Amino acid sequence: MIRKAAERGNIETEEYVSTEGDRLDHLAGKFYGSGTLWWIIAAASGVGWGLQVPPGTLLAIPTRLGQINALVG
Repeated sequence: MIRKAAERGNIETEEYVSTEGDRLDHLAGKFYGSGTLWWIIAAASGVGWGLQVPPGTLLAIPTRLGQINALVG
């Protein structure tokens, strides 16, 4: 649901290319102020593995959490 919305442009995202040692929970902390929101980045990016992502992975970072709440709430 979130991935399709990101692909269609129904939610605003910014692209981020992961670097060595990036973790989704750390990125969520950086972008959203809470590492517990890592699943939003995972869902928008189609990342199905754990919290670590290989360097060079293109991630879609939703920029407006209200849009995510509207989709899942």
